[in-house]
Amino acid sequence: MGLIILLVVGGLIGWVASMIMRTDGQQGIFLNIVVGIVGAVLAGFIVTPLIGGAPITSGELSVTSIGVSLLGAIVLLAIVNLVRRGSVR
Repeated sequence: MGLIILLVVGGLIGWVASMIMRTDGQQGIFLNIVVGIVGAVLAGFIVTPLIGGAPITSGELSVTSIGVSLLGAIVLLAIVNLVRRGSVR
């Protein structure tokens, strides 16, 4: 059951991050899930030691964990945009 929740919440986080970074038209549901989960893992390594909290991949599901994971997904999309286009949108 934890994997299904991770996929659903990761997909929602990836979708919201793509809406914020204006890359939603380029992504499908699979890429939204990947961005959400990879962003949560990225947040676990980079964002969590700086500001605290826990990403959704830790098994904790709270407002803080969703916020940290969303921040990680936004950072991931910014890095991808920087590499692909040479600028962050």
